[in-house]
Amino acid sequence: MEGQSTYDLLRGKAMTMLKEIDALDREVRVEASILTPEEAIGRPGRFDFPLLKGKERLVQANFLGAVGQAYTDSPSNYLGPAQEVLQSGLQDNYERAIFIATLNAIARCCGLVSNTVHCKDSGPADCAERVVEFIRAEYGSRPKLAIVGFQPALVEKCVSAFPTRVLDLDKDNVFRMKFGVLIEDGRKSAGVVADWCDVALVTGTVIVNGTAGPWLDLDKPVVFYGTTISGAAALMGLKRFCPCST
Repeated sequence: MEGQSTYDLLRGKAMTMLKEIDALDREVRVEASILTPEEAIGRPGRFDFPLLKGKERLVQANFLGAVGQAYTDSPSNYLGPAQEVLQSGLQDNYERAIFIATLNAIARCCGLVSNTVHCKDSGPADCAERVVEFIRAEYGSRPKLAIVGFQPALVEKCVSAFPTRVLDLDKDNVFRMKFGVLIEDGRKSAGVVADWCDVALVTGTVIVNGTAGPWLDLDKPVVFYGTTISGAAALMGLKRFCPCST
């Protein structure tokens, strides 16, 4: 798990945003609910996404009409004051998912970020096409690419375009071949893959599951993708590519 300083930084910035809109000392309620797979991703035309396999869920927070989301393997519902969420201990994936979803909703409410809602239907496939174009435009025709987090549409497109290594935490994926590439252990092999790559494309879910540290500190180009890290990316100045979210 990355140092608590990352979460302390985000907590402090979120509290500042609440003060700026005079929402810290009055009763502001955050409703976090678990989206069904169809609510979260629609019908993308394939069934190997973690959401559709029941491996993860999207938690959605609503703050003054603004929506924020976070992927997690420990979903639960929550209803309570925003300040209470920001002051939670963040000891597990459940607390961190509620915190990050709420952070994203607050950041959207304050106009810091606009695309905090997961793409649906053809969105994941469209995103994968655009990621390949983006990487080529930014980093050349054949950079060595590390993908952190197994997103099937994205991996399928990238392995055909770049030398690619893929990290994941799901034991049903690790050490299996997917689209011609071996899925490596996201905890044990992170350092080796980070040393090998020219560019890292990292799922924003790392900010919830506590594995963001190596990628926040990497002295190479790192691009985060997905809605989970939308608020944190804006607040911390991280590069994020999530073209099909809304």
